[in-house]
Amino acid sequence: MIERFTHLKLYVAIILLLALLSSAIVYAQIEGAPRGVLPVASSGDFEVTGIEIDVEGVNAFEARSKGWQVAQRKAWQKLWARTRGGNGGGLSDNSLDSMVSSIVVEEEQIGPNRYVAKLGVIFDRARAGQLLGVKGIKRRSAPLLILPITISGGAPALYERRTEWQKAWARYKTSDSSIDYVRPSGSGAESLLLNAGQISRRSRSWWRVILDEFGAADIVSATARFERSYPGGPITAHYTARYGPDNIFIGRFSLKVSNKNGVPAMMDAAVKRMDKLFENALAAGRLRLDKSLILEDPELIEEVEAIVETQDKEEGVETQTARNNKDRDDEENNVATSEISEPVAAPVITQTFSIQFSTPDVGAVDAGEDSVRSISGVKSASTTSLALGGTSVMRVSYAGDAAALRAALSANGWRVGGAGNIITISR
Repeated sequence: MIERFTHLKLYVAIILLLALLSSAIVYAQIEGAPRGVLPVASSGDFEVTGIEIDVEGVNAFEARSKGWQVAQRKAWQKLWARTRGGNGGGLSDNSLDSMVSSIVVEEEQIGPNRYVAKLGVIFDRARAGQLLGVKGIKRRSAPLLILPITISGGAPALYERRTEWQKAWARYKTSDSSIDYVRPSGSGAESLLLNAGQISRRSRSWWRVILDEFGAADIVSATARFERSYPGGPITAHYTARYGPDNIFIGRFSLKVSNKNGVPAMMDAAVKRMDKLFENALAAGRLRLDKSLILEDPELIEEVEAIVETQDKEEGVETQTARNNKDRDDEENNVATSEISEPVAAPVITQTFSIQFSTPDVGAVDAGEDSVRSISGVKSASTTSLALGGTSVMRVSYAGDAAALRAALSANGWRVGGAGNIITISR
């Protein structure tokens, strides 16, 4: 009896030790070394950076105040030349003070009576925009989750460790871009959820969960692949922009620096060029909404399609609907037709159903959705409650009643149960 009790205590001790080790491993995966950088806050205000100041004053305080006033004047001249061209002088220091929302200190050296610094000046968009003739509303893309991937030595990394590429995206001021970037910091569990292998996944169910977590509508990836000639020598980086869960190619370019000291500046320049690639793709209509990533609702889909069609018409793009209407008008004007009275079929009402199905793994989720979508009359089918190893819930829009949907599911090989608009299916 005593021997059995001793063995039991030994087993319990081993189980507790294994539990502690597993929790330590998970903790190390999440905490570990620093994995990301918090992105800077980007508002819609106008920002002018890199203003170099070298002024003198009676004391350090007066020299610093004088330097900030000079910075405001220089920044306003640059902002005016950038937006309208020419000279934007004539504004007093009091007027500039009312438009400046903040001063950003990039570098600073303060002496007894001298002030040397590199400053950034941020102007309030509402006040400065009136003088610059810039509208307060700017059309932007849907929120896009940006994944800055670094490939160095053949090993890809996203938030597994801190990289210069991710730091550059965190530093970038996104307010002037037409792309609404969603930039995770990579802290905590984000380093486990988002990794370099994520872009190779095609499962819409997984992407829906991730996008819902970060409040984004789609994905863009920016890959930087490094090539080093020799240790301490020139570094060439090849950058590739892609879009969506299908990794649609947008564009690529390459940059080169003489040594590792120039890498941060190269990264900042690469982010700007990468942003231009995404902006050009948006303007060309290539960054379209992927309906497979949306929890589909028939009324919402019709509303989105109407908005997209309106935007296309405003941009001078001839939509398929417009072409069909034009062909129909031409046919009516050139071909004589006779009116025939035909019985009008009663409209079929689309209803929403909740289907519960077993999902032991990811493949079961995709297989269940594909099977239901293949049924005639199903407008949309998407998993709204995912429970791997248990029972998930799928939201289905179907043109017909519950009895017709149950019959169609049975004909598709499912065992059907449930009552009303709540249906359970199993193989």
